[in-house]
Amino acid sequence: MKASGGCYCGDIRYQIDGPAEAAFQCHCRECQYFSGGEPATAMAFDEGDVIFTRGNLATFARSDLENPVPRYFCPRCGTHIGNYSPRRPDLMILKVGTLDDPSVFRPQLAIFLCDAQPFHHVEDGLPAFQKRP
Repeated sequence: MKASGGCYCGDIRYQIDGPAEAAFQCHCRECQYFSGGEPATAMAFDEGDVIFTRGNLATFARSDLENPVPRYFCPRCGTHIGNYSPRRPDLMILKVGTLDDPSVFRPQLAIFLCDAQPFHHVEDGLPAFQKRP
């Protein structure tokens, strides 16, 4: 996959040159905080296939957790670009909304439905899991 994306204000830009390892909806409570209430829609790529071409990302990770998820965002406009998972630190997980063409997203699964809200939508037939598969 060749794609590009960035933040709302344009200070952060990236390019992708490689296949998506996963495309998913995450309904966990933490993702709901970062998305403003909806599940996160994200795609995971080998970190070597994602190159940041402009700007410097700011980082946030909770200090009270044993294995916090480091989250990356634009320090100017606050756009949440993505994160790394402590379980798979070799993958960059990018938020679909930061892609220049988010219509390429086709979810393969939905995870953490144990935290899903009644207003969250999971497409019929999409493999769905209470936690991680």
